[in-house]
Amino acid sequence: MNTPTPRHVTRRQRSQPSRDGDGVDILRLHDFGGGLDPFLMLDELIAAPGDDAIGGFPPHPHRGIQTLTYVIHGGLRHEDHLGHHSSIGAGGAQWMHTGHGIIHGETPFTDVDGLHAFQLWINLPARDKLSEPTYRDVNAEQMPRFKAPGAELIALGGHWQTTGGDTLQGPLDALAGQSAVAHLRLDAGASLSLMNQATRLLVFVFDGNLTANGDDLTHGELASFGPGDTLVLQGSRDAQVLLLAGEPHHEPIAHHGPFVMNHQHELEQAMRDYRDGTLAAAPTG
Repeated sequence: MNTPTPRHVTRRQRSQPSRDGDGVDILRLHDFGGGLDPFLMLDELIAAPGDDAIGGFPPHPHRGIQTLTYVIHGGLRHEDHLGHHSSIGAGGAQWMHTGHGIIHGETPFTDVDGLHAFQLWINLPARDKLSEPTYRDVNAEQMPRFKAPGAELIALGGHWQTTGGDTLQGPLDALAGQSAVAHLRLDAGASLSLMNQATRLLVFVFDGNLTANGDDLTHGELASFGPGDTLVLQGSRDAQVLLLAGEPHHEPIAHHGPFVMNHQHELEQAMRDYRDGTLAAAPTG
């Protein structure tokens, strides 16, 4: 039997205030230089309870990425040019494969706890950047959960496994880069041990503090982990984290606004396509 190899922090980033849309505070983490490959950006969206002045994000285009939006409190309404109209509340997720182009709008809303949500950008490999766009949403009841004393793991997508052999398969099963996304809640003093050998393993702490294989992680910190196969997370105080795992594409990244391609000329083409109204049309030739 192989001896478990703990994974340790190799890089730390802190979220920074940003602003997009109308009426939503954003804390943003991003790296369009490949340092988080296959992930590109993680936005934490926040608004106060009873805030009725949220304009949100009016219709805008995307090409070359997937987005995964997950709600802790409040909710979001989605509309796109493909005719999708949906609304998710606390515990729900929206996934969008933009492919060659999608035009969508998002309107957040609050509940008694306000708005607290995340949007993750996952890069598409070159072969899929001009693929057919699609959309899916999943409600809280569809998310599988693993519970242990003082701990709860919620699988949004991909495969997750504890060191005890318990497995979860999230309902979002077409994430680029063989990605997996989960939400972990830990009480102070509680712990959870995971088996994970993904090349890219990230932990974002959005509430409280914890240790990961003995490395201290604090609120607002994104930690990247080196090679190995085990991750033991223990709450220093009550804590909540997002767990991200995936396989890098190892491809060039060219980014401008809502478009992520491999080369500058592809970005210029995306901007021309949006201006002339053909971005959302299937490519020809």
